[in-house]
Amino acid sequence: RSPQRDICSLDMVAFSSLVFGAFVGSASALQVAPLPQGVGAVSVRMQSLTGPGDYSLDPGNANFGRLSDKLKAADIERRLEEEAIMAREQASERARAERLRKVELLKMIPDDVKAGTVDEYMFKEGVKDILEKLDYDLIGLKPVKQRVREIASLLVVDKMRLKLGLETGVPSLHMGFTGAPGTGKTTVALRMGQILQRMGYCRTGHVVVATRDDLVGQYVGHTAPKTKEMVKKAMGGILLVDEAYYLYNAANDRDYGQESIEILLNVMENNKEDLIVVLAGYKDKMDRFYSFIPGMASRIGNHIEFPNYEEEELVEIGKVMCRELEYELGPGAEASLKTYLAKRMNMPFFANARTVRNSIDLARMASAVRVFNEKMAPGSDGMVSEADLMTIMPADFPDIQEGVVVD
Repeated sequence: RSPQRDICSLDMVAFSSLVFGAFVGSASALQVAPLPQGVGAVSVRMQSLTGPGDYSLDPGNANFGRLSDKLKAADIERRLEEEAIMAREQASERARAERLRKVELLKMIPDDVKAGTVDEYMFKEGVKDILEKLDYDLIGLKPVKQRVREIASLLVVDKMRLKLGLETGVPSLHMGFTGAPGTGKTTVALRMGQILQRMGYCRTGHVVVATRDDLVGQYVGHTAPKTKEMVKKAMGGILLVDEAYYLYNAANDRDYGQESIEILLNVMENNKEDLIVVLAGYKDKMDRFYSFIPGMASRIGNHIEFPNYEEEELVEIGKVMCRELEYELGPGAEASLKTYLAKRMNMPFFANARTVRNSIDLARMASAVRVFNEKMAPGSDGMVSEADLMTIMPADFPDIQEGVVVD
């Protein structure tokens, strides 16, 4: 075979190897073994510029991999880097816009301008209506309502300072709700979302309720997407994490909940202007949770404790529920409800307003059965009046054991 053909073969193999090195994304140098005398074959070996390694196509080689996998990995890294750069640029742009806004505001404000009255701001922003609705919706809970009013006062004064061009900063609005089930934590979160939205501290004010099942995955790589998806849903509003202490398992260092906590900590710090996180649960368990996760405790600026309802307050809640459902308590029915609740409060699984709701639902069902049986009984004319359909009688309330099973 002619030397020209051997040289041609060498050039083609070298060129092919060079193209292959470019596809796998490795900066490689080609080393061509000298041709033995009289042999037309050529041996080509690629040497990485970053270190020695055999890049042959042997599947048993540790460096062997699919071209599509390598391209996919490189694409993911590139996209993550671009997202990080974009996030930094957006944060810088927001800060610059805020500075320019304050400068323009100071130029437009006359020296003799007044901030206005608190009542004007409360009415103008709609905060007054929301606080009145909170009073109407929630029976009792005076300490909770007082704390909500204090937070609203802070926001109103902050707006008044902004009107005068004084320095303002978004306060830490992340909250911790502690208390037993059925004490109004979700209702207060909804009202707080409306207040914050009216005052311009969040875009929509909606509330997304999440538990461990919504945030923590079942296998490696599953937790981060689930947590980020819930955070994405809550952006612009409030993320209420119910029974947040179940996110952390002190007995298992490899529990996937730790990854969810780290994501929440990062979001609470870097997205506090667009998302408010509320952690809810029993007080003793929440205190233990904060002791395990110090970074979480330091990010919670407002702690609100929800006490259990008193007996009279529970009866009032029952009357409000009946009124909303267009029912009335017949003669002696209120006393029967009070007696039932007094016994139920000292039994397991008592859930405050939820227990009241369950008892009202059972009474409605019993009332329907009673009316049906009465009108179907021999000698009855079968006529049903409006009062029959709207009245709950003392006998309609459940036995104490029946109520326990339902709760």
